[in-house]
Amino acid sequence: MDSSSNLNPLREDISDEEPAPASVFATRPLRPPSTSSSEKYSPVEWTSYFDKEDDVSIPGSNDVFHVYMAGTEGPVVFCLHGGGFSGLSFSIVASKIKEKARVVAMDLRGHGKSVSEDELDLSLERMSNDVVAVIKELYGDSPPAIVLVGHSMGGSVAVQVAANKTLPSLAGLVVVDVVEGTAVASLIHMQKILSNRMQHFPSIQKAIEYSVRGGSLRNIDSARVSIPTTLKYDDSKHCYTYRTRLEQTEQYWKGWYEGLSEKFLSSPVPKLLLLAGTDRLDRTLTIGQMQGKFQMIVVKHTGHAIQEDVPEEFANLVVNFISRNRIGPHGVEIPGTWKPSQPKT
Repeated sequence: MDSSSNLNPLREDISDEEPAPASVFATRPLRPPSTSSSEKYSPVEWTSYFDKEDDVSIPGSNDVFHVYMAGTEGPVVFCLHGGGFSGLSFSIVASKIKEKARVVAMDLRGHGKSVSEDELDLSLERMSNDVVAVIKELYGDSPPAIVLVGHSMGGSVAVQVAANKTLPSLAGLVVVDVVEGTAVASLIHMQKILSNRMQHFPSIQKAIEYSVRGGSLRNIDSARVSIPTTLKYDDSKHCYTYRTRLEQTEQYWKGWYEGLSEKFLSSPVPKLLLLAGTDRLDRTLTIGQMQGKFQMIVVKHTGHAIQEDVPEEFANLVVNFISRNRIGPHGVEIPGTWKPSQPKT
């Protein structure tokens, strides 16, 4: 549309008179060029945030797990996404953290670009073993200090890895918006939630738009990079559908969350629980928090996917956690942060 259509018509009858005084109401301001929906929700490549990607083959199986990596120094922040998400859920976070630490984000079994023999086996033990196997293939028998960061289902996997004590270099545990009591109580609604969401998309742009307009994600920039790998193209239906068949994994859901609070509290490493609301704590965690067994932070103005909705704040919280607990060979120095070796002021 011609931008001149936004201007009020000129009054020709005053052309020979003195100019009328300027008024802020004389004309409507020119609008900035509008962005079409296809441009606004167009996909963005992972290369804008991560440094490289890799496929990790697990010996003795046909499993190949996809990982994204960023950064070259410091401890490894190993990120595990929630059910139906992918490693790219941590894209913007990785671009912020990589200045202070390394980041690895893994596509779990049945998700993203990972390929496994049994895509529907999302049992907690199977997924936690997958994580340990990938870390062993990446770093051998001498892995660096590792901070596990897990969102939702990925938080349960991270806690299970810690509980199994099969990762000797584990130095920290960050669990994102998952609490046993709330999660178990919500399982009876999960099938309905999954069936009520839009199932087919004519384009990736429409899927991105749906995720933002529907409220599952609140950050367009993150959605543009994270949503594409959660989809697959269905040739028979000529549209995009969800890559992960979560509705067919119900037998494992209860196992993700039962005993989660006790396992989290018993993990012998520094722990951080990030929540999107104060009503999430169950009795076990409430007592544990009062006893100072873990650090808890409620992140305001965000939905369930905290790492996507407020990635800069999320990254700062993780880096501060690493710095505060002196994780890594030399710790992570952040000016102005309190260090355990120094007295509080």
